Order: sequence, then structure tokens, then C-alpha cells
Amino acid sequence: MIAVIILLVVVAVLVLWFFGAYNGLIKLRNLVQEAWAQIDVELKRRHDLIGNLVETVKGYAAHERGTLEAVTQARAAAMAPGQSPAQAARAEAALTQALVRLNAVSEAYPDLKANQNFSALQAELGATEDRIASARRYYNANVRELNTKVESIPTNFVAGIASVTKAEYFELESAVEREAPKVSFDPAPAQPQLPPAAATPPPIQDAPAPGAGATGPSPWPQQPPAPPSA
Repeated sequence: MIAVIILLVVVAVLVLWFFGAYNGLIKLRNLVQEAWAQIDVELKRRHDLIGNLVETVKGYAAHERGTLEAVTQARAAAMAPGQSPAQAARAEAALTQALVRLNAVSEAYPDLKANQNFSALQAELGATEDRIASARRYYNANVRELNTKVESIPTNFVAGIASVTKAEYFELESAVEREAPKVSFDPAPAQPQLPPAAATPPPIQDAPAPGAGATGPSPWPQQPPAPPSA
């Protein structure tokens, strides 16, 4: 009788553990999906802002066709539906590189940089990038916890029963690599000016000898003429 009771207690504990592990895995999977949905919202906002940014740049630098087309194509690739987190991360990295080149080109147009709409779009895009980074950290933290449960014993057996699999991380470029290069159009520094050379003093000339055909009065004193002889 005692053995039966012990067996029933063990079975009850195992059943409770199974349901707890099962529900925990389902909760983690839902958290991962919810976190990814938040990233997706911010990415769509980023794509819209970049589209408006391209249209604004066209008004001032329409002849920068190659750069504008590169951004447009990268944006279209990033907006393709049905991408996994890893695929989306690669597409967003390519879009970021194209956007870096666009920002570098805009530095050459002071009127564009002074445009209020352009400045507002850049500010909103920067805020969106910050929200994406925050959402990415939250998503990856949940992915790490889920993957640990899926790979660990004994919860990996429950994961197979619940059809819960590992999730992909969403990794973007580092902040240093995403930063737009600084382009300077300041004039080259002037070469230092050397002081003018001192004037060479005129050479000292010797005084002309008496009676040597001098045109002016002689510097030597003249002797009075001798009196005539008787």
C-alpha cells in the first residue's frame, strides 16, 4: 500500500512537472513571437522614414542617381515579406550600408542639410534606430532563454512533444560600423608665409681720385694759385 502511494505521488509530481515545463516552453515561444512583432513594427517605420528621406534628397541631389537607386533597391529587399530574423538582419545590414552612403552624399549639399524636413526625418530615423536596438535586445534575450530550454535535458523531450523549436537571433551591425563617415569640406589650411628677405645694402663705393674726370666738386681741398713771377 505504501509503495502504491509513493508511486502515485511520483507520477503526480512528474505530471505536474511535465505540464509546468510544457506551459513554460509555450510561454517562451509566445514571448519570442511577441518580441519579433515589435521589431517588425519598428522596421516598417524605419522603411517608411527612409523612403521619405530618399524623396527629400531627390529634390536637392537628383543627379546622385546611383546612390539613390542603391538605397531604393536595398529598402525593397528589406521590405520583402516572409523573411526569417536572420534574413531580415542581412537585408537590414545592406540597407544600413546604402543609407550610410546616402548620408555621406548629403554632406555635400548645404541647402539639403539646412532643410527642416530632412533634419526632422533624420531625427525620427535616429529615434527609430534606438527603439529597434532596444527591441532587439529584448527579443534576443527571450530567444536565448527559449533555446536553452529546448536544448537542455529533460525539457528537450517536452519541447519535442510541444513542437517547440529553437528560434533565430536578430543580429545587426555594430554601432561603430553603422555610423556614417564624417565628410569634411573645409578648405585646406593655408601654407605658412615666410617673412620677406632683408634688403641687401648697396655696396660701398670708393671715392674717386682727384682729377680723375669727376663731374662734381672734388672732395679734396684746393690749393690757392701761385702768384705770378715778376
